[in-house]
Amino acid sequence: MNQRYLMSTGAAALAITLMAVWPAPPLAAGQGTQVLKSGEKAVTVANNGTPAKPYVAPKTPDGVPDLQGYWTNNSITPLQRPQGVTKEFYTPEEFAAAAKKQADSDEGRITAQVGTVNDVHYDFTQFGLDKSQTVLNGNMRTSLITNPSNGKIPPVTEEGKKRAAAKVAAATPRSAQYDTVKNIVIGSRCIYQGAGPPMLPPGYNPGYQIVQGAGYVMILIEAGHEVRVIPTDNRPHAPEGVRSWLGDSRGHWEGNSLVVETSNFNGRVAFQGSSENLKVSERFTRTDANTIKYEFTINDPSTWETSWGGELPFTKMDGPIFEHACTEGNYGIMNTLAGARAEEKRAAAAAAAKKGGAQ
Repeated sequence: MNQRYLMSTGAAALAITLMAVWPAPPLAAGQGTQVLKSGEKAVTVANNGTPAKPYVAPKTPDGVPDLQGYWTNNSITPLQRPQGVTKEFYTPEEFAAAAKKQADSDEGRITAQVGTVNDVHYDFTQFGLDKSQTVLNGNMRTSLITNPSNGKIPPVTEEGKKRAAAKVAAATPRSAQYDTVKNIVIGSRCIYQGAGPPMLPPGYNPGYQIVQGAGYVMILIEAGHEVRVIPTDNRPHAPEGVRSWLGDSRGHWEGNSLVVETSNFNGRVAFQGSSENLKVSERFTRTDANTIKYEFTINDPSTWETSWGGELPFTKMDGPIFEHACTEGNYGIMNTLAGARAEEKRAAAAAAAKKGGAQ
């Protein structure tokens, strides 16, 4: 489980130091994709630049914009703007350097783990799960957050601070991760893996399939094989007491955009520390044949002083999406805990033997 999370955090860390320039040609509008690195660890970047002329999206038989297909939001752009970066966009050369450096970092990290405990994991590249094995979005932004303009999450309210402090206090003293099943994070237990909304790039498995029918939009999310079924027939939200991991979504069409409002979260996901009062607004707009502009707004007065939001592109990709059969974290949990107890016994026996030898 370790590599998948290191990959996502590595992207953010990388962004802080990506100012080195890699001599790749800049991306040009309308050029499709560009290979920045070839070979087994190839890096292909999509051109998500502004089209030369306004795009007219195709329509479904129901007369609404057709968003259907397979898409990815694979990205190396961090949610918040890194410290020390003051501009809104990187240059194409800086972005190319970051993409290549990310691929090299992933490859080097895996090589360094060979023969260690962290190496007890399947090979990501064997199953096409490395970030570099999916086309990267050519998002030149220095942060996904565009509102506020500094690219940062706004200050937390006093209510939010008290709730966060209470959560920490309730978890103290915390025992080790594998002392009990309750200590293992929900992502590792295959319960919920950040499907959203908002739908932000996961560490891996960044694929989506959109299917439309009369009065509905369905989004299959590769990570955690979650499914969002969004009614667009003006029905009201579910009653206040009906709560779920992905919340209750209702959609409608505004011109060429699908607008989705989601509330009724169960409070256990706590996106960026949010409360169960979180409301997420999303807007999906096709800007060309291969790109959806995805915008999101976060509104939770119980947590943040102001609403905030951002945007990122979704790029068309080849389908189908294979099932992310995350089972090792639930069906294998007994073996995981048994392994931890066996390690403890071996460590205790070794310590006793060492103490006996010293006497």
